[in-house]
Amino acid sequence: MLEVWQQFEEWLRQNAPGDYSTLRPGASSLEMSTLERGIDFPLHDDLKSLLLQHNGVTQRRSSTAPGAFLIGYSLMSTEGILEWHENMSATAREAVEEGYEEEVIGHTAHAQWVPFAQALTGDLLFVDHRRDHYGEVCEISFGDPDYTKLWPSLTWMLTDLRDAVEGQLRLPITRRRPVIHEGRMLEWSMD
Repeated sequence: MLEVWQQFEEWLRQNAPGDYSTLRPGASSLEMSTLERGIDFPLHDDLKSLLLQHNGVTQRRSSTAPGAFLIGYSLMSTEGILEWHENMSATAREAVEEGYEEEVIGHTAHAQWVPFAQALTGDLLFVDHRRDHYGEVCEISFGDPDYTKLWPSLTWMLTDLRDAVEGQLRLPITRRRPVIHEGRMLEWSMD
């Protein structure tokens, strides 16, 4: 995973310098242990490796700001991940307490989903930590009744992103194609 990420990051450095400049330094061991203690289980190795490289990106203030190079999503910091994980876990707990867990648990929220990237709309990419779905990268779009599995792993996702940008190809899963906006940031076009 790390090699693929480094190739993707190098492509950003050369072709989307605005996006590259938003990458924050890697998470410290204290930040990682705080995150894992907060979610109450170990992070998937791929996600942990990614956060050790870059603890998120500089927060975007608008859709014209760089930093949303993960198919329109911005990599979150350990602090942001913990906050969103707590929100999802609270939603799951409330669903159980109020008797509507069948509509929520594993559809729109789960305590073993770990968000790692967010769109300006609030939609999330997450790594599933449930045993039967361990490592899958999924998308939750608020307002939709169910999440969408996008990739079997973070490594697979990053491989697809790297291959798409290097070859100027459409992503196999989302059918979006990479476009450089204003010579500084990567966008994923549906056209």
